[in-house]
Amino acid sequence: MAAALVLTVAACNGDDEPASAPTSSAPAPTATVTQAPTQAPTQTPTPTPPPVFDPAAAYAVVERLAGTIGPREATSTGFQQAAQYVVDTMTALGYEVSTTPFAVPAGNSWGVDVEAGTSRNVIADPPGFDPTRPHVVVGAHLDTVPQAPGAEDNASGVGVLVELARMAAARPPGLPVRFIAFGAEEPRGDGDAMHHFGSRFYVRELTAEQTAALAGMVSLDRVGVAAGHVPVCTGGRGTTALRDALVAAAATAAVPVQTCENRASDHWSFEKAGLPSARLGSIPYDGYHSPGDVPGVVDPAQLGRVGTVVWAWLGTL
Repeated sequence: MAAALVLTVAACNGDDEPASAPTSSAPAPTATVTQAPTQAPTQTPTPTPPPVFDPAAAYAVVERLAGTIGPREATSTGFQQAAQYVVDTMTALGYEVSTTPFAVPAGNSWGVDVEAGTSRNVIADPPGFDPTRPHVVVGAHLDTVPQAPGAEDNASGVGVLVELARMAAARPPGLPVRFIAFGAEEPRGDGDAMHHFGSRFYVRELTAEQTAALAGMVSLDRVGVAAGHVPVCTGGRGTTALRDALVAAAATAAVPVQTCENRASDHWSFEKAGLPSARLGSIPYDGYHSPGDVPGVVDPAQLGRVGTVVWAWLGTL
């Protein structure tokens, strides 16, 4: 209290020098040092491994289509069941799925009379897909001739398509991929006018912008019979650029291929329209278009070779 009075008086008297402060025996205050919290070490996220083609998964599709559903003539109940299976499977993978119906005429399919009716294409697009922007199509026909369970022709192609769709959903290629399970590929008579109804309908419905945006179409047709190579075919009328790109991708993936000329699949509808296209598959086998086309004729290892080639090609886009 005395010290406070002395200071007050000095200030009031206007002295030049302040009064001496009282001596204090109290210890000097100790500075407090605050330590920054220790940060946990930064962890580098583990990279997601690239998707790998699973032949067993592709073969499971073959068993479902040919072993459980069976013959899938384009206008039959069996075909509708198969189409719904593809719709459900691709939807579960995250694709935006639509179906487009089209009419097919009566005729004779490999010796069996068939009635006129309606078939459909099942189209699976990645989210946000724009068909007027650059993209590719990977297709496989879903139907069979009336008497065949169609394991090789063509549940094998659909099995590879579904497995590629799984991989593309996990790691999208540089260009978007539209996956199509075509209806009514099998003939209902002689000549082009009685064959490939689903793919011809698809190409016919393309707008000019969509046609310009299509960078290529690959047809997967009869791709499961065991062989030491994978056939890579064109119809012989259009460009071979896509075929050559598939061959180059196969070389990178160390899968042997042989080139060929073939017009008996949905790639032909695209090639006739001047669009880049190619077909994988067509090894001869005894059960062709017969009740003997059962899952046992399909070799999962061959499905794996075909899937590996297409995935390697998609990786170059």
